[in-house]
Amino acid sequence: MSEHAAHHHETHDDGTSSGGDVTRAAIDPATAWDERYRTKTQLWSGNPNPQLVREAGGLKPGQALELGCGEGADAIWLAHHGWTVTAVDVSAVALERAQSHDKAVFARESVHAADGAPASRIRWQQADLERWQPEGAFDLVTSQFLHSEDLDWRLPLRTAAAAVKPGGTLLVVGHHPDRLPPWGGGHHHGDMFYKGEDLVRELSLEEPGWQVEVLTSRERPVTGPEGQQATIADVVLRATRLR
Repeated sequence: MSEHAAHHHETHDDGTSSGGDVTRAAIDPATAWDERYRTKTQLWSGNPNPQLVREAGGLKPGQALELGCGEGADAIWLAHHGWTVTAVDVSAVALERAQSHDKAVFARESVHAADGAPASRIRWQQADLERWQPEGAFDLVTSQFLHSEDLDWRLPLRTAAAAVKPGGTLLVVGHHPDRLPPWGGGHHHGDMFYKGEDLVRELSLEEPGWQVEVLTSRERPVTGPEGQQATIADVVLRATRLR
């Protein structure tokens, strides 16, 4: 969920982070992201990404897979709307926070529940998305702001597309390369970002087995690390696997 990407994989924000870019170091992605998360007690906003809410809100809940779950806001939102979620991230620190947030939400709910807190619907999984392959297929596979200067975005997003079951949904959201947050000095790596037509082409969504439902760019306001205001644009792709 983020525009900040200097290591191998997922970045975890929608453009409203208060952090800066990470300088690439000679360490593995998991260690690099763990170090980054440790710089702040909470790196991201804690709110689900707005395009996820808009596009997944009307879908029938089932089995969901999220690639690059960060501190867990999107996975928790999905779980509390009836989805059973597999949430994957490279950072153990992020996943520990995500699990804590999940438990806190259930604890609050248990106060009003007659039979105690329900069991979590989320399975948290640490993995390097450069090599990881999911088990089984899913009704919804989502990737939100999966940008990295060190990993070709085509790799994890092709994994995402391949994990959608027939009748299921692929939802990909990212920063539009022409409308990036102006305070992201490390964002000027053209290969990190994509337009909608790039997604359709590289994920082979023009083939007969897919139907593209939404392919657009949506503007929204964001606030920068020093309180700056700007308008950015999200690339939004939602497609249905037909067979």
